[in-house]
Amino acid sequence: MIDVGNILINSGKPMIMLGNLSLKQIEERTGISISSEDREILGEIHQEKAENISSGKWHYFDLPFMMVCGDKPTAEKVVKILSAYDWSKAQQALQISWEK
Repeated sequence: MIDVGNILINSGKPMIMLGNLSLKQIEERTGISISSEDREILGEIHQEKAENISSGKWHYFDLPFMMVCGDKPTAEKVVKILSAYDWSKAQQALQISWEK
């Protein structure tokens, strides 16, 4: 696991994962406001379906509060975008993992 401030990067995946959070819900849970430009970029690569997340896509689960990306390059892209924000006062840390 890599800790980038309050963004946790994990290459493993829990056995039970529930939910499908939108960017707005992620913002509400963390207290972080994502710019419209970054929201557009992240929105274009969001995958609604939680199973078999495609390369280049991400899905955010409610339980646990975790983003799963389809591959490591997508996780790195998301981390690069989200690392630009001040997470020191976030209400909840992000967890980011990848499948392939």
